[in-house]
Parts: sequence; structure tokens; C-alpha cells
Amino acid sequence: MNETERLELIVEFLAKRRFATVKDLLKILDASPATIRRDIAKLHETGQVRKVFGGITLAEEVTSEQISAKPFEVNRVLHIDRKEAIAIEAEKMCSDGDSIIIHGGTSCFLFAQRLVKRSLRIFTNSMPVAANLFEHGVCHLVVSGGELHREPGIVFSPGEVTPVFYASRLFLGAQGISGAGLLESHPLLVRSVESLKDRADEIVVLADSSKFSIKARHVALPLSRISTLITDDGISGEDAEMLRAAGIKIVIASLGN
Repeated sequence: MNETERLELIVEFLAKRRFATVKDLLKILDASPATIRRDIAKLHETGQVRKVFGGITLAEEVTSEQISAKPFEVNRVLHIDRKEAIAIEAEKMCSDGDSIIIHGGTSCFLFAQRLVKRSLRIFTNSMPVAANLFEHGVCHLVVSGGELHREPGIVFSPGEVTPVFYASRLFLGAQGISGAGLLESHPLLVRSVESLKDRADEIVVLADSSKFSIKARHVALPLSRISTLITDDGISGEDAEMLRAAGIKIVIASLGN
């Protein structure tokens, strides 16, 4: 297989899958990892693909999604009062001795800060959450294995390195929410949610009301998989009805807490 054929196959693969890692491409190309990385670099230089955390995607996908995507360090200071109120309500759902999973994101980070002195078993793929619980916490902490992806602040590997961990609740954030479900711009976050969604009895989403106005491209989780959503009183009646129609319990966090 020559270079031209490899480049065409990579673009065709992305047209179907939207996101690929070097490991994914090894399955379809008769080439070494080093050769595939050189092919990716050439496609990136021509503007046909864009390098993202953990792999590559078609260039037009990245361009459209970057509009609403923000790094963890930027998100952590946005709507801080709403997120702190949501974190208070989320903590009320935890009893000492529980096993829970905390995904990445700033609302989940603030929630985890409230658990540092709680007697819990916590699994997380969030580096900020893990670092905070390691430094200040007393919980039994289990951390995901894999590579650190700095912008979203998560640890993830496409291989089977995540420890077997089952929980009563999985706490998730989201970039956006629509009738289709939880939305994310970053394909890696979608894959991360996919790896965790069946490891808990109940899925709880922490999302301030601004998330209902953000329309990211990828559906990470359908509304039908969510048990409870904790938000603030800025949620519109239309959005609240959408959630109730999907069978989701809505908890409104008071900013006066």
C-alpha cells in the first residue's frame, strides 16, 4: 500500500467514524505506527484533518466544535455560583460507604471538593479531581489508567486499562444538553462516557442552566439513560418539560444554599 492509498483510507475512515487513534488506523493500514503518524502529519498540514487530544478528526468537525468548547481551566470560573449550588445538592445524594464514579468537568470538580472528608469509594478519570482527592481527601480512591489529555483534564486509554469498578452512581457533567441527550464537542469525552455508563446503577448529571443553550456536535449519552439531573433555577419551563418527558428527575439547586 503506497502513501496515496493510505491517506485516502484515513480520510474515508474519518468520514465514517469522525475520530480515530493511531491504534484504530493500524487495523486498516498496512503500515507501522511511525508511518501512520507521518501520514497524519501530512494530512494535518494540508488541512484535511486536525490533530485533537488522543487522535485525529476531520478538519471541518474541529472548526465547528471549537466555537463552544472551552478548556477546563476556563470553564472552572464560569457560572461558579450555580456550579457550587449544584455541588451541594449532589453531595446530599452520597452516603458514607457508597461507591461512586466522578467524571471530568468543572461541576464534577466542585462536587468532588465537597467529598474530601467523606468515607467513600471514588473512581475518577479526572486528573484535577484525582489530584484534589489525593492531596486533601480521606476516601478510597481509584484512578483510571491511560494517557493524560490536558485540555479536558481526563485520563483515558482506548485499551482495556480501566480498573473494574462498579458504583451506585455515576456523576457526569456535559458541555451541552438537548433533546438528543448530553452533548460534547470532544470525541474523546464521548468515548470516555461510553466506557463508564454501564458501571453504575444510576447516572446523575450536574449541569447549570447555561448548558441548555449550547449545541455541541456529538451525543455522549441519550436522555433515556439519565436518572437525575441537578441544575439551577435558570432552567426554562420548556427544557424542564423535555427532561420530565424523558423520565428524568430534576433537582433545582438554590443559589441561597
